[in-house]
Amino acid sequence: MIVIEHQPKRVEVTVYAEFTLADYKEFESVVNDAIRFEGPVDLLFDLREMADFTLDVAWEDIVFARAHANDFSRIAVLTDSQWVAWSAWLSQIFVRAEMRIFAEETEARAWLAEDAGAEGEAV
Repeated sequence: MIVIEHQPKRVEVTVYAEFTLADYKEFESVVNDAIRFEGPVDLLFDLREMADFTLDVAWEDIVFARAHANDFSRIAVLTDSQWVAWSAWLSQIFVRAEMRIFAEETEARAWLAEDAGAEGEAV
């Protein structure tokens, strides 16, 4: 199960229990709409409550990342799992966004806010 929040220039996703292909398709739909109307967006993935993900999700993530290599500014991943952190770093091969792994939500949000503040100053 996932919960998705869309804010200006940011999509936040929290995954609970198993991350399924249906969940991933819902995420793709929200992100595609955000990119279409806002341009590159930041992502905040909270995977601390994720118990597992299906193989089709892993494959879909690779396909999606390759199709959207330039559509993300920053990607923050919240996790306590070394395996999930390693998987996130591996997926960075396909996207040009800056990606960081965080254990603390406040640090992840602060890092994403830094980028948003810099963009506001540049305009």
